[in-house]
Amino acid sequence: QVQLVESGGGLVQAGDSLRLACAASARTFSPYIMGWFRQAPGKERESVTFITWTGGNTSYADSVKGRFTISRDNAKNTVYLQMNSLKPEDTAVYYCAAGGPFRGSPYSSQRAYDYWGQGTQVTVSS
Repeated sequence: QVQLVESGGGLVQAGDSLRLACAASARTFSPYIMGWFRQAPGKERESVTFITWTGGNTSYADSVKGRFTISRDNAKNTVYLQMNSLKPEDTAVYYCAAGGPFRGSPYSSQRAYDYWGQGTQVTVSS
């Protein structure tokens, strides 16, 4: 059983930065893909970014490209989301997720992921 625990959320002002962390606890942890999603009030959960666990290949939603950076520390079983130049529209609950090899759903889809964290709130004031 894999447990994912996010941390690092909070209340910041527009233009500020935050770094989220997602720590995985499991006897063995070797996902193929790790992703960050977010869900704003009244909106559907959307993909923010994802990274392959072994190769470190990344992809970003257009809305965060150039501002957010995903990274991972395989030794610590932890994935990070560095968020710079935050905007009020980045306000959401941020979730990390872990999944296995490709099985038909794109990695921007929730269906590609098997394990989810409980989420951490990020609020950006204007």
